[in-house]
Amino acid sequence: MSWESPLRLWLLLGVAALAVGYLAVQRRHSRYAVRFTNLRLLDRVAPQRPAWRRHVPAGLFLAMLALLVMGFARPSAEVRVPRERATVVVAVDVSTSMLATDVGPDRLSAAKSAARRFVDGLPDEFNVGLVAFAGSAAVLVPPDTDREALHDGIERLAEGVTGVQGTAIGEAISTSLGAIRALDSEAATKPPPARIILLSDGANTSGMDPMEAAAEAVAVEVPVHAISFGTPSGSVDRGGRPIQVPVDGQTLRAVAQETGGGFHEASTSAELRAVYEDIGTSVGYRTQRQDVSARFIGIGLVFAMGAAAGSMRWFSRLP
Repeated sequence: MSWESPLRLWLLLGVAALAVGYLAVQRRHSRYAVRFTNLRLLDRVAPQRPAWRRHVPAGLFLAMLALLVMGFARPSAEVRVPRERATVVVAVDVSTSMLATDVGPDRLSAAKSAARRFVDGLPDEFNVGLVAFAGSAAVLVPPDTDREALHDGIERLAEGVTGVQGTAIGEAISTSLGAIRALDSEAATKPPPARIILLSDGANTSGMDPMEAAAEAVAVEVPVHAISFGTPSGSVDRGGRPIQVPVDGQTLRAVAQETGGGFHEASTSAELRAVYEDIGTSVGYRTQRQDVSARFIGIGLVFAMGAAAGSMRWFSRLP
């Protein structure tokens, strides 16, 4: 934290002087009470006053003054704020291997649940879109702030929804970039700050070369955060015969490194939720220095009202 007008903090010496003066007055009252030796008479003529409570209004009043002085000095701090037109596209693998039950109840169901929690944790002003991919990729929900439509899209995620078997990681990235470019009338010439969150359990098997798509993302400065989801022991049942579908994150790692995004591995639902939470704290934000004097003034006013309420409650007067 820094101060735009640090010289104004010298006014805190005035607050300190008031505190010293208050303590001096309290000590003088104490000496007067000791000199009054007829304690029985003193008990009759002097009203009974609360002990510690009589100092509460004064303490709150001094704290209020100190906070108002600090607010007057115009404090500023680095604050994380959402980027304007911030856009996030979540691309989810819906290939057959995502039906493996090594992550309960299955990889795809766990991915849907985690994606739902992720988008709910993003600021309301973020544009969020949804892409499903297997052997090809399709935009299920264009980037928008409509969270209800996004929830409906997540519910529609299912194996084979794209109609083509396989795992097209490159197509998923390219399709996501296309959704970002179609965000609004300015997106083609003035791209929004965007991120792609790509979740898959395997290597690329069809469509565009993932590294070509990664180069396309680098050209428009869109990092791809890749999540490799599943375990080496995953399998799916096809006609009563188990087919091994071990997780393979090599392609995803390469894409993330090329685009400047993060690569994450998750083998349980809890790990996947943690990964999404970690990504959510970094996407679509920027840090800027802002005036935070309102914080000090607001707390100071709360202390002022506390001092007034305490004085009215215990002494039937305002401080």
